[in-house]
Amino acid sequence: VFFAQYIKMVKAYELRGLPKEELLKTLGDLRKELSDLHVAKVTGGAASKIAKIKSVRKSIARVLTVHNQQQKEGIRKASAGSKYISKDLRMKKTR
Repeated sequence: VFFAQYIKMVKAYELRGLPKEELLKTLGDLRKELSDLHVAKVTGGAASKIAKIKSVRKSIARVLTVHNQQQKEGIRKASAGSKYISKDLRMKKTR
């Protein structure tokens, strides 16, 4: 789905339609690219690579956010109709 060089940021609405395996594969690719960029930064790589670190980090955060939302939604569907709700699905009463 995504090309090898993540020039543009990953959009959350594009990620929402992907299955879990595809999300984790994308996450692995992004993390590998981030480690490559960190190596390039240490070895004195181009300025464009150093500038790309921020966008890759943001993309990793987006993938993780969508993944966590999908997991939570799955838990919500699985526990629908049960007597007790798990603590992380309960309403937050401190705000």
